[in-house]
Amino acid sequence: MEVRAKVRHLPISAQKIRLVCDQVRGMDAEEALTTLQFMPQRGAHYVTKLIESALANAEENFELNRQDLFVWQIFADEGPRQFRYKAGARGRYKPRVKQSSHVSLILREYEQ
Repeated sequence: MEVRAKVRHLPISAQKIRLVCDQVRGMDAEEALTTLQFMPQRGAHYVTKLIESALANAEENFELNRQDLFVWQIFADEGPRQFRYKAGARGRYKPRVKQSSHVSLILREYEQ
């Protein structure tokens, strides 16, 4: 049995959140939450909320046990970019690109 969850338009670049995703891929879901709790990266907060949401969906909608689930796939894709401009010296402007990302998660049940 698989449980899918997605979060879109996170205000963090995909490259930064991939570092967090690589750490928890393949882990038990509860173990992944514990690991994320002690990670200093800002992206760990977003991934924690995503895993908690997927676990809640698994319990409520599919009547699965939390201890039987593990992170089978997790990946981050680039989202839309926002282009902003800041005034620069001598009448010029400095472009600012604000990146976003989409994170997808699939939890699977252990084979018995």
